[in-house]
Amino acid sequence: MIKYKAVRRALNSFLHSYTDSVARVLVIAAEKGHVSYDEIEKVVEDDIKEVLLLGHNWRLIIPARTYKSMEWEDRVLMVEPGEVYEMPNVVQCLVREAGQSGQWEPKKAVSTAFKQIGESKWALMPKLVELLGSQAKGNRISAVQVKQACEQLGIGERVDPLIAELKSTGIMSPCLASLTDALHRRAPVYELNPSLFIK
Repeated sequence: MIKYKAVRRALNSFLHSYTDSVARVLVIAAEKGHVSYDEIEKVVEDDIKEVLLLGHNWRLIIPARTYKSMEWEDRVLMVEPGEVYEMPNVVQCLVREAGQSGQWEPKKAVSTAFKQIGESKWALMPKLVELLGSQAKGNRISAVQVKQACEQLGIGERVDPLIAELKSTGIMSPCLASLTDALHRRAPVYELNPSLFIK
């Protein structure tokens, strides 16, 4: 059972408003991987638009509605009945852990998310994500930087499968809209999930 008050306490480490409402939404979403507008309306007393915008900006929840692709930048944030918002797998791990400990623990969530998908090097993944975060500019990282980080950790032969796993766990998303950035870097560009890099 995820304890709502513990999640709220964990969110206080980086959110400065609507903590109570965001915690209520995250608890519902963490139970099943998504939450509907109608469910949010029943538990949130604050401005629902502000709560959803905050959750979306931190990539805690992602609108299910999309323009054309599954990348986060293509998602359409509609604040109205019938809409559904998904929770990335790694955020589910974050919220479940926070619901027990009252702490926001990205490293633990990353290793749990990778363990759940059967990654044999799951214990090494928090270090990989930490390296990616330290190299990111504006929360963006190139495929070349991912490759370099993998090589630094001695797992360079598995770059492509690891990129797929980083995407499937919700740690990063392709940035196809950032074509100029991709051309400049001469490699695909990815957005890292900011909820994993709380300072």
